[in-house]
Amino acid sequence: MDESTVDVVIKPRVLLVDDEESILNSLRRLLRSQGYELFLADSGARALEIMASQSIDLVISDARMPNMDGATLLARIHELYPNCLRILLTGYADMDMIVKAINQGRIYRYISKPWNDEELLLTITQGLAFQHSERERQRLQVLVREQNRQLQALNATLEKRVISRTSEVQQTADMLDLAYEELKRSYAVTAEVFSRMVEWRLPKDKQTNRAIIDLVKVYCKTHVMDEAASRDLAMAAALHNIGKMSWTDSMMGAPADLLHHTDRERYRGYPKQSESLLMTLEPMQDAARLILHHQERWDGTGFPDHLRGEAIPLGSRVLKLAVDFIELQHGLILERQMNSDEALVFIRKYSGKLYDPDLVEDFIKVCSEYLSDVTLGDPTVQVLGTRELAAGMILARNLNADNGMLLLNAGKVLSAPLVEKLIAFEAMEGGKYSVFVKVPEDVALLEQAQ
Repeated sequence: MDESTVDVVIKPRVLLVDDEESILNSLRRLLRSQGYELFLADSGARALEIMASQSIDLVISDARMPNMDGATLLARIHELYPNCLRILLTGYADMDMIVKAINQGRIYRYISKPWNDEELLLTITQGLAFQHSERERQRLQVLVREQNRQLQALNATLEKRVISRTSEVQQTADMLDLAYEELKRSYAVTAEVFSRMVEWRLPKDKQTNRAIIDLVKVYCKTHVMDEAASRDLAMAAALHNIGKMSWTDSMMGAPADLLHHTDRERYRGYPKQSESLLMTLEPMQDAARLILHHQERWDGTGFPDHLRGEAIPLGSRVLKLAVDFIELQHGLILERQMNSDEALVFIRKYSGKLYDPDLVEDFIKVCSEYLSDVTLGDPTVQVLGTRELAAGMILARNLNADNGMLLLNAGKVLSAPLVEKLIAFEAMEGGKYSVFVKVPEDVALLEQAQ
C-alpha cells in the first residue's frame, strides 16, 4: 500500500510543569484519558531538558516554583520554541507575574488554582485547535510564497508563453486570494471563540458579547459595508472587552458608574489593554484600533486618548453605540437595568455628547427594524414625561420605578387620577420617568408632518 494514502494519527504532546508532585498527579489523572501524550517535569530546568529532546505542542506551568518561576520558564520557551502553546497555572492573585507571562512569555491563557476541570479541558482543546489553525495558516503562507516564486521563475523563463498561460495563472492567483480570505475568516471565528471565554467570567444575565456581535453584524449588513470593514468591526465587537480578563468577578459584573476610584482607573484602562493583547496578531490590528477607541466620546471626554468628533474612527463610534445599548440593558453602565426603548432614549439624550449625532437616529432605526422588543420606531408611540400624559393614552411598555418595581403593565389605559398618582409618586421618589405611550395614528402622522 502507498504510504502517502495512510492517515497517521499523531497525539498532541503536553508537558506539565509543577514543583508539587500532587499537582502533577492531579493533572495527569485529568488528562490521561484525553488522547494526549503527557510529559511531567518538577522544575523549569527539567522542563527545558524535555523540550530539548521532545517536540512539545503545549506547556502548562505553575507560576510559583523555586529557582525558575513559571513566567520566566514560559518566556524562555517562547524564545526557543515560539510555536509551542503556553498556559500559566497560578494560585496567586499576582498581576506582576501575569503581566510578565503575557508580555514575555506570550501565554495563550492563565488559569487560577484551584482550577475547574471542565474549563481546563476546554481551554486545552481550544488552544490546540487554535494552534492547529495557526500551523495550517503558516503552511498556506509557505505554499503561497513558493507558488509565487514558481510563478516569477515561470515568467522569467517562459515570457513567450505568457498569453497562452494567462488564464491558468489567473486561476492560481484567485485560489491564493480565496485561501488568504479564508484565513481572515478563520480569525473572525477565532475571535468569537475568545469572546465566549470572556463571557464565562460573568453570570448569564451579564453576558453581552453575543448580542453586541449580532447587532454590529446587522448594522454592517444594512449599511452595505465592505467585507474587510465588516469583519474588523465584528472582531472588535467580539473582543472589545478581552482586557477585562484580569478583573475580579465582582468588578466584571458591577455597573461602571458605581466603581470606586482604583477600580474606575482599571476600568478606563481596559480598551488599551485589549488593544495591546491583539496588536501582535497582524490580521487583527485594524480591529484592535477600533477597540482602543470605542470608549472615546464625541465631545472629547472619553478615554484613553480623549479623541473628539470625527477624529474617532467610524467603526469605534458604531461599536460604542452597540456596546452601550446592550450594556445599559444589563446594568453594566448604570445600576438600573433599562429596557431596549429606555436605552435608545438614553442614547438619543446624549447625542452630540457621548455619541456621533449623525449616527444616532440611524442606529435607532436599525434597532427598531431588527429587534422585536423595540417600539421606539413606531410612529404611534411617544416618549413623554409624567406631566405630559393625558387620560385615554395607552402604555406601550411596562412602566417601572427606578428601583425596578413594576408600576403599570403595557396596555394600561391612563385615566386622569392615575396620571396624578404617577406625578406624585415620581416627585416622592425624586426620579424622572420616561413613559412610552401609544397615541392615535392620525395624530402621530400630523405631528410628524409639522
